[in-house]
Amino acid sequence: MSTFTAPKGIPEYFPPESAGFLVVRDTLADAARRAGYGYIELPLFEDTTLFARGVGESTDVVTKEMYTFTDRGGRSMTLRPEGTAGVMRSVIEHGLDRGQLPVKLYYNGAFFRYERPQAGRYRQLQQVGVEAIGVDDPALDAEVIAIADEGYRRLGLSGHRIEVTSLGDNTCRPAYRAKLQEFLHGLPLDEETRRRAELNPMRVLDDKRPEVQEMVADAPLMVDHLSVAAKEHYEQVKAHLVDLGVQFVENPRLVRGLDYYTKTTFEFVHDGLGAQSGIGGGGRYDGLMAELGGQEYSGVGFGLGVDRTLLACQAEGLTVGDQARCDVYCVPMGETAKRRLVAAAGGLRAAGVRVDVAYGGKGLKGAMKAADRSGARFALVLGERDLEAGTAQLKELASGEQRAVALDSLVDEVRAAVAERR
Repeated sequence: MSTFTAPKGIPEYFPPESAGFLVVRDTLADAARRAGYGYIELPLFEDTTLFARGVGESTDVVTKEMYTFTDRGGRSMTLRPEGTAGVMRSVIEHGLDRGQLPVKLYYNGAFFRYERPQAGRYRQLQQVGVEAIGVDDPALDAEVIAIADEGYRRLGLSGHRIEVTSLGDNTCRPAYRAKLQEFLHGLPLDEETRRRAELNPMRVLDDKRPEVQEMVADAPLMVDHLSVAAKEHYEQVKAHLVDLGVQFVENPRLVRGLDYYTKTTFEFVHDGLGAQSGIGGGGRYDGLMAELGGQEYSGVGFGLGVDRTLLACQAEGLTVGDQARCDVYCVPMGETAKRRLVAAAGGLRAAGVRVDVAYGGKGLKGAMKAADRSGARFALVLGERDLEAGTAQLKELASGEQRAVALDSLVDEVRAAVAERR
């Protein structure tokens, strides 16, 4: 027996359950494609400073959770903990913002955070994300939220809710920051939390410890101190969401875990997941591009957890993904029959039919058991008598119905039978 195991806190997906993972990932990404977002493939690791500056020095992601290493050239590199900073770096580096605005991009893949592993919270997490960069338009904020909601609903989810708020802009946040810090100074906070309050006091509102939540219950809220422009932006976002038919609830205490968010901020929550109820979220980040050396362009985006969304589907009892490995399972009885069926399998695959073959000289009984385990709808059996007759036997496994199909037209007949049952 192997002594090797997967690293702690990293989920693995393999058949048949991996079919659901693929459907969740691809469904969420397809919602972005239909809204005109183009795909971007990002590096798995980047300069550590990119995330320190882009994500925020005061965040738990930077201070506690990043996988950082020194490469052979002596450079400090970090496995990507999130996608927005990398997308922004790529847009700046390759001048993608010199064309039509907004730049609309989507991505998917693995991200890495060193956390205590628990259900739905992994050290290697899978996300689908979008970023729309270069236009400050409340309608674009609403579009981004609607894209995520559409992806969830296409999966069949109905138990999620969308929480929204505004974190203000650079004209109202400084005054609110001072007011919040003044409030926090009067609390018996521990030393680490007090340091966090000095760097970014809003992060204290995001502290999940019950004793801290109780202390900040009466803290001033950003939504009550918005500038005229920020308040108007927020009201327009909500109006566009209503027009799009997207249901939401306002949560004035919502604080995302990353420092770059401004104005519109949102989170997707599913109570079926218990304490780790967030399945995705995002918001607007008006100063991030300039912070990373680019233009003074705004942006808005989200990151949706594929792992958590799959768990949400399971919590609702949804069957996601076709767990059948193939549509047709070929059962050859003898070497001559194998040559004919292997060739037929190639023709069927070229015609868009999923086909597997009973390799290894299985007997009829063992091969039919393998056909059942494959999840195939049909078994295609070919023996010596069938070869003499110029036919093969096509058996529908669920009903047991069987009929002969001519070898000369086998591909067309089997393809038609599969299409009829889809």
